[in-house]
Amino acid sequence: MIAHKIPVSVLVVVYTADGQVLLLERADAPGFWQSVTGSQEAGETLEQTAIREVREETGLDAREFGLTPWGIETRYEIYERWRHRYVPGVTHNTEHVFGLKLPAPLPVMCAPREHLRYAWLPWDEAAERCFSPSNAVAIRQLPARL
Repeated sequence: MIAHKIPVSVLVVVYTADGQVLLLERADAPGFWQSVTGSQEAGETLEQTAIREVREETGLDAREFGLTPWGIETRYEIYERWRHRYVPGVTHNTEHVFGLKLPAPLPVMCAPREHLRYAWLPWDEAAERCFSPSNAVAIRQLPARL
């Protein structure tokens, strides 16, 4: 039996000092682009979740760079197509945003079961490409954080 996801997640905006943002295209929804994201596992802190998700989805070690919590928390309705992953009756998730500052765009290794490909884009183009409204809002705050 597969364990249900906890309805608490992280969104990690991976970016560079000159405002480029890493986006990943979902394997289970081609055309849906997003930042690194994933659900918290039992016993993890939010920072541990962010470090694990960055490693799983990109192959990068977030501890080698500037991982910081952005103090943004968003509660949103889980898309119907993904609700089966949660305990029956769970309809909302709480997302916590982190930023991961890299010195320059780096090549990443996409997790083949999760993502098809990646792209480094200027922050405004990245925000436009995101399918998730909360992801786009987080990216649009990047210029103030550079």
